[in-house]
Parts: sequence; structure tokens; C-alpha cells
Amino acid sequence: MRREDLTDLGAFLAVAEERSFTRAAARLGTSQSALSHTIRRLETRLDVRLLMRTTRNVMPTEAGERLLRTLRPAFDDIDAELAALAELRKKPAGRVRITASPDAANLVLWPALAPLLRDHPDLHVEISADSSLTDIVAERFDAGVRLSEKLAKDMIAVRISPDLSMATVGSPDYFARRGVPQTPQDLAGHDCINLRLKTLGGLYAWEYEQDGHEIRVRVEGQLTFNEVPMILSAARAGFGMTHLPDNIVAEDLKAGRLVRVLEPYCRPFSGYHLYYPSRRQLSPAFALIVEALRYRG
Repeated sequence: MRREDLTDLGAFLAVAEERSFTRAAARLGTSQSALSHTIRRLETRLDVRLLMRTTRNVMPTEAGERLLRTLRPAFDDIDAELAALAELRKKPAGRVRITASPDAANLVLWPALAPLLRDHPDLHVEISADSSLTDIVAERFDAGVRLSEKLAKDMIAVRISPDLSMATVGSPDYFARRGVPQTPQDLAGHDCINLRLKTLGGLYAWEYEQDGHEIRVRVEGQLTFNEVPMILSAARAGFGMTHLPDNIVAEDLKAGRLVRVLEPYCRPFSGYHLYYPSRRQLSPAFALIVEALRYRG
């Protein structure tokens, strides 16, 4: 393969993944006109149309999709081999990209990574806080963070937090006015703050265990949010109860801003895990982050 072939294929991969000449040019550090010329040259050489251009976006043709499926793992392997060469360096260095939910990013990732980054100035970390279930391979992340129940089977998973449990909480003022529920069924007579799931768009059904069986309770109330901080603010203000992982409400419980109820019905579950593709070759930088995050409790 000629050197220009590899360059042109890399340019096509960037445009196909970004679905935009503008973003691809920024990613490659070149101009849009130069990138357009490169793609036309590749299409002419292959005598096939690889991209469909519209005024709004860029999409691969059928031939382009076929080429993309071949190139992506090949270029990933090249990236992995180049990263492995960093083992020859004395200091772990490089950039690691991680996607995680906002809660995991704030409560688990940052506390563990902050001291590590102080000791390793050549290590660069990008954290994308996003509640959606990101495809880390397609979006070119090095790793992601999810609860164990949401992990894909073909991923390596490293536990990075203790077990968690859901916590049903409300303000002292709310319980003084409305009373304390004794069973999950009592929630029907209470104001509850709903969470709309970003991934599926539906409302989260509160999960409990009763007499050895899992039950899901659909709750009602004045308020529905799709962001946890807003739910917490409303709960503190006495607008109703909420049902969130216990690590998220721990500080509020300790400070007395919220009170926990129905605790016997909330069973523990396996906490957060860092996950990454099983065929990924660990660079020193990535291996250092994995060990810093690994839960040893």
C-alpha cells in the first residue's frame, strides 16, 4: 500500500465517523477544501462513490459503509499498537477518553483520578459525562462506566465502586406533613418526584424487593425531571419523595436534609464498573488509570 493510500483512507474514516467535513477537518488538523480534495481523489482512484453529500450532513454510501466496517477495526489495531509503544517510555503519558454518567463521573471517577493526575502531568484524561448508553467503540472512547447490569458481554469489566442500593428519601418537612410510608404500596398515597430516563424516554419505575420478589412501583406527583440535581433540589424543598442510588443522597442524609424510608425493601446491587473492549491492548497510561480506579474493598 502506498503512503498516500493510507492517508486517504484515514481521511475517509474521519469524515464517515464525524458525518461532517467540518468536524473531520478539525479532527485531522486540515482544511475542508483539502479534505474534500482527498476524498475525491480516493473515490476517483477506487472508481466508486463512498460518500453522499447533502446540505445538512454527509453519509456513507453502501460501498462506503462496507469500507468503513473494514477500516475501523484495522485503524483501531494500529492505534493500539502505537499506544503499546509508549511502554518504552519511563513515564505513562497520553490521552484517555472515558464516558460515564454524571453521577459516576463526579462521585467515582474524579475523586480517584484527581490525585493521579497531580502525580502524572503527562497524562491527559477526557471525561464525557452523559447519561445515554454510549457505544464506546463507535464513538472512539477508551472506556466507559456503567452499572454491571448494563454491561455488554464482549467487554472487559473492572469493578470501581462498592455495592449500591436504591434509597427512597424525602425531606423532614415532607414526612412531618404527609407521614412516613411503611411499605412500597403506601407510595400510592404520596407525592413522588419522577425521573424520565434519557435512554428510553419512559419514567423510571421504583424498584424494591418484597417477600423475595422484585417489584416495580409506578409513582405519581407534581414533578418530573430528567436530571438528578433538579430532583434532589425538589426533594430538599419538600415537594415529594425520590428514589435514587444511596451514594448520590449520602451527603444529604448525613446533613439531615433528607431522611431515608423503606430501607428494608431496597436490596443492594453491584455498583459501577469500568469497561473496555476485550481486544484492547492496554497502554501504560490506560493501565495506570484502571489500577487507580479498581475497587479493592
